[in-house]
Amino acid sequence: MADSPLVLILTHSDDHFTVDRVAAALERRGARSFRLDTDQFPSRVLLSARLGPGGNGHTIDADGATVDARSVHAVWSRRVWTPRLPDDLDERFRAGCEREASAALHGFLDAAREALWVNRWDADRRAEDKALQLRVARSLGLSVPRTLVTNDAARVRAFFDEVDGAMIAKMLTPLSVSMGRAPFFVRTSVVSAADLEDAESLRHSPMVFQELVPKARELRVACVGERQFVGAIDASRSKAGRVDWRGAATGEARWEHAELLEETADGLRALCDELGLVYGAVDLIVKPDGEHVFLEINPGGEWGMLERDLKLPISQAIADALLGAGTTAT
Repeated sequence: MADSPLVLILTHSDDHFTVDRVAAALERRGARSFRLDTDQFPSRVLLSARLGPGGNGHTIDADGATVDARSVHAVWSRRVWTPRLPDDLDERFRAGCEREASAALHGFLDAAREALWVNRWDADRRAEDKALQLRVARSLGLSVPRTLVTNDAARVRAFFDEVDGAMIAKMLTPLSVSMGRAPFFVRTSVVSAADLEDAESLRHSPMVFQELVPKARELRVACVGERQFVGAIDASRSKAGRVDWRGAATGEARWEHAELLEETADGLRALCDELGLVYGAVDLIVKPDGEHVFLEINPGGEWGMLERDLKLPISQAIADALLGAGTTAT
């Protein structure tokens, strides 16, 4: 096994189901995996970078094992977390320690830049731009809802009138944690006229506002290379899940198998190519007339529930992508 491909998995301590599935799929393919819980650096993980006339070396020591960046065949950038520092650390030093830890980790990962990445950090950062996603998606022929990103209360009120009061709000950045629910999570929410009375608070935090698209059901599409794994959910019977399926209580809505319209499938492949993503989780709405409306793509979006509930082989597809194979449509 010493000569088998080594895959570095970047995740955090509370992330298990998907990581375990991909690690098992890699093992079945004769590869090794090294799990790096990024929240444990620097407190429980040691990193060293040596540069000099004798050459360069970048190593990580975790759980009694050592990995040299030069030995890494591929990197699955599943989750990169904020460092978990001691509670009793002097607050005057906490922000500085986090910056230094982040810089050192980026240096180690840069030393593995010749490896295969799912996804590369620069592609992830670019793709997380919600406005960019929608512009690119629209240019590729995908249907997108009318959208406003702003911290201007007056423009929000005008947009509310433009969409006849059928408007939702959501955040620019994802706050989800693995397959469970985050301790703090702001879901997509309907905006009422009463909510606009406090719109001046947007001055401190811009948000995304969109027209409320009528839905028959919602789709989550796990895109891995050219392959697409589709799950559908109808959370309309749950008041909390009517706007955002993640608000539905367990058992109120079930995932079902679904298929994409051909033009939507082609558009999503083109979108991933344009954004430089090997993996992306796409959210779509299926309107009552069958039209597919693109909402967003999350480069680190969750897919575990689709494999768990629908037996879709997403972990196998990710393992294949990390080993440089299996990314064509099947």
